[in-house]
Amino acid sequence: MKKDYFLNCRTRRLCPRHSKYIPLFKVFMPESVMRPLKEVLFSGYIGEGPQVERFERGLIPWFGSNNILALNNGTSAIHLALRLSNVGYGDEVISTPVTCVATNEPVLAMGAKIIWADIDPYTGNIDPEDVAKKITAKTKAIIAVDWGGYPCELDALSRLASRHGIKLIEDACHAFGATYLGKQVGSISDFTCFSFQAIKEITTVDGGALVCKTRGDFERGRLLRWYGIDRKGNRKDFRCESDIKEFGYKFHMNDVAATIGIEQLKYVEGNLKKTRNNAARYNDIFFKLNDIEPLRYKNDRVSSYWLYTLRVKKPAKFMDWMNDAKIAVSRVHARNDKHAIFKDSIAGLPGVDDFMSRQMCIPVGWWLSPKDVSYIINVVTGYKA
Repeated sequence: MKKDYFLNCRTRRLCPRHSKYIPLFKVFMPESVMRPLKEVLFSGYIGEGPQVERFERGLIPWFGSNNILALNNGTSAIHLALRLSNVGYGDEVISTPVTCVATNEPVLAMGAKIIWADIDPYTGNIDPEDVAKKITAKTKAIIAVDWGGYPCELDALSRLASRHGIKLIEDACHAFGATYLGKQVGSISDFTCFSFQAIKEITTVDGGALVCKTRGDFERGRLLRWYGIDRKGNRKDFRCESDIKEFGYKFHMNDVAATIGIEQLKYVEGNLKKTRNNAARYNDIFFKLNDIEPLRYKNDRVSSYWLYTLRVKKPAKFMDWMNDAKIAVSRVHARNDKHAIFKDSIAGLPGVDDFMSRQMCIPVGWWLSPKDVSYIINVVTGYKA
């Protein structure tokens, strides 16, 4: 078959034209979900029930913990983790601005102040050394985001939190299936937050989970996710709650979402394997380039590669180059510290400045065919700043 070509006038580089636009993200939804979903939809019970409990049990091998609370979204998981950390008005929470605003807005909702810590510009993850400098008597928690699915320096952060009697909240919303020193992400930090939003490694359409390190935090969280009501307690009238001792939220997951999650778990291992294989192909080539470099990952942990992030010279030019080749790219998240809502937390962050001036994410996920990956490699290697 004769190949079609296009000429990029900026570089006069000839590349094979791809027949379709390659997306940065794609929703995974197997057709096999329809039968169990229909059964639940017409079962007469679609609130939080047996399917939620079944989904939570299915997550145990992935998170390395039994203390799993299925929730309505990842933002609620962070909010609930802050509440369980007893964060309140006038307290301080150390966090990173390199994330979705969903990570940090719950801090404001708790009436606390964010103290920004710098990041490692070669991983996108929070820098434990800078965190250590920011801890004060007002600090109640540290929020650490696993950028793109690559786990943070969790041992160093855990030691800091333990030494100062504060909580480590790990935002692992990018990191389903990631491991750190051979341990599952979800089994290490005081609280680990996951997202099952539409384009994550698994989706429940919208949903999330909070994993608690201690059983006490889990039991308290179980009450708080549904108004503070003990739904497992003995009640003569099942519609009337027992005495509520602490106000809570409506953060629970429902059986419809959980049914989708249960079916997703059958496929996620295969999808993660495809994604990691694609990332490995990129790594073999991109570390040899001059104007582009991948992030620097250690061999003691395994990323889920929800994002594949490059450090690029002249990223705006790179975005135009990739878009001309029908390949979607994005920074994915803008730095939070520049938003007006965080005006009280301005800080000098040279690592963030460096990272955000260079970073750009390219497609890496399970939906890419070997031909797609080869095409992306050819286009990326043809870029000249």
